[in-house]
Formats: sequence, C-alpha cells, structure tokens
Amino acid sequence: MHEANQSPVAAEALARIGALYAIETEIRGRPPDERAKIRQARAGPLLDALREWLRQTLTRVSKKSELAKAISYILSCWTALTRYRDDGHIEIDNNAAERSLRAVALGRKNYLFCGSDAGGERAAAICSLIGTAKLNDLDPEAYLRYVLERIADHPINRIEELLPWKVADTLRCGDDPLELAA
Repeated sequence: MHEANQSPVAAEALARIGALYAIETEIRGRPPDERAKIRQARAGPLLDALREWLRQTLTRVSKKSELAKAISYILSCWTALTRYRDDGHIEIDNNAAERSLRAVALGRKNYLFCGSDAGGERAAAICSLIGTAKLNDLDPEAYLRYVLERIADHPINRIEELLPWKVADTLRCGDDPLELAA
C-alpha cells in the first residue's frame, strides 16, 4: 500500500513493524528463554502501542478503504501475530518456511511434465535428496556429484552410507569415509 500510493499511514505502520524486526535482529541466535524475556520487555510495549495506534487509525480512515481492510485484518489476527512475544522458540514471521516452499511453488507447473507417475516419483526422490542435503548444510551439487561418482561400485545393501547425514562430515572435511574404511 505504501509503494502504491505513498500512504503516510502505511509508512508509519512499516516504521513501527521495522522497530520490532530490529529487536529480532539483535536477539537472533540467543536461547529461547532469553529471547522471550527481551521480547516481553522491549517488543511488548511496542506491540501494545502498535495495537492502540491501529485502533485509533481505523476510526480515522474510510471503512471501505483498502487501508481499513488491512488494519481490520491485522487486528482480527492479533493473538496469532503477537504469540511470538511470549515464546522464544517462535520466530516473528514465517519467512523461513515460505523460502523452503518456494521451490515447490516454482516447480508446480514443471512437475506436470514428469512424463509418468514413475517420473514424478523420481523427481520427488531427487528433490528429497537435495532438500536433505541442504538440511545437512551440504552443497546439493557437491553431494550429488559425490554420490554419483561412487554409487555404481557401492554395495546395494550399504546404500544408506551415501545418505546426506552420513557423508556430511566427509564433504565438509574432504575425507572419504568409504576409502578410509577400506
């Protein structure tokens, strides 16, 4: 809304939300109980002030405006939006989850062209391997290269040795556990 029509009300809302994110930047990586205490002390008052400001602003804007709809929506979700304040395990937003699902959303139409159910299953297996490699802090390309270089000569009854969490240290350190074991 701010980009579309340079609304000063939207600019004010963004500034207030930005202050909440600034707190999150400062406490990122700290233990959950510490995050909760800091949020309650610092973000709590900002959230209370934001809620009051939104309520007052709603009385001053046209009830049919997009801004009024946005403010009403925020106020209707207030409990869910502020739950993070009291629980240090919860993030302020769901951006990490959104980013992790981006590949699914982008590939949705591409998956229609896998050719068959078997092709779709193979694509799903590759996506799972790539995702698991990422979860294990591995470069997916390096991991797949590592596996493809070894899989032809690897015993099928020991295939689990090539799973991402089994080779993670190897790819980070450069040692091959399969060669070391031999």
